[in-house]
Amino acid sequence: MRAAGSAASGATAYVTLEPCSHYGRTPPCADALIEAGIARVVTASTDPNPRVSGRGLDRLREAGVAVTDGLMAAQSERLNPGFFRRMRAGLPYVRAKVAASLDGRTAMASGESRWITGAAARRDVHRLRALSSAVVTGVDTVIADDPQLTVRDWDEAFLPPRRVVIDSQLRMPTESGLLADEQGVVVIHGGTMPAREPDLVRSGAELWQVALTEEGHVGPVAALEALAGVEVNEVLVEAGPRLVGAWIQAGVVDELIVYLAPHLMGHEGNPMLTLPGLDTMDDRLGLETLDIRQFGDDLRLTFRVGERKED
Repeated sequence: MRAAGSAASGATAYVTLEPCSHYGRTPPCADALIEAGIARVVTASTDPNPRVSGRGLDRLREAGVAVTDGLMAAQSERLNPGFFRRMRAGLPYVRAKVAASLDGRTAMASGESRWITGAAARRDVHRLRALSSAVVTGVDTVIADDPQLTVRDWDEAFLPPRRVVIDSQLRMPTESGLLADEQGVVVIHGGTMPAREPDLVRSGAELWQVALTEEGHVGPVAALEALAGVEVNEVLVEAGPRLVGAWIQAGVVDELIVYLAPHLMGHEGNPMLTLPGLDTMDDRLGLETLDIRQFGDDLRLTFRVGERKED
């Protein structure tokens, strides 16, 4: 509208989300539309934020702006699932990513795992990171693989995601690569090893303490609530089979993204997921296929978690 100047007067504005009516990082969008002389606003969905929730549309109508709302609402929500999930449920939208061989292995029996997939698939993972508000891994993955969890092979504009380590007992190595750069890392822990806290803080870690489960773990809901508290909308989980499996079984994972490589790594390799308690066919965890694409020789399979498949 700034670029259009006076030419915006009398125009129709199409927006995917209700214009806000409050001061946040920017002044109210509804006021900006009114001041620009916009005659009609067509919006896809009402803002679920309780600070807005229809007030933006009311302000426009009171100013004489014609308003049409609800156009393509479902499609609009799919553009920004994390915001809607956080506003409605208090939790971010969660995607879990796994790279595996055709026989479902994520590492050789020796622990060797680089690289399972090819360059094209790995570049797509960097795209996923760039689109995420936070990338979450477990301390076991940090100890075994020393990942960077940075966005390196992506040229489009993005905000660097928070890097988050789930570490119930504060086993995070101070020499970890995550602590060697300036991007920072959040370590979510249970406060059971206070003697380690000063060393990690001096090394650059930001420590967040949450209550542990009865089993002594950082629960996925507690971790996600902490992230939602700092306005994290979309989370990408890149972790080992135990943590990813536990989060799926806890019901907090919305999408499972599997990069499947056309090779076999043998039955002694690490499994794709650890899912205890699935003893009968009725115990199966159903998935709904959302998308299948090819990247080089690898396939990317995207599933919605929680949709039971019938025979």
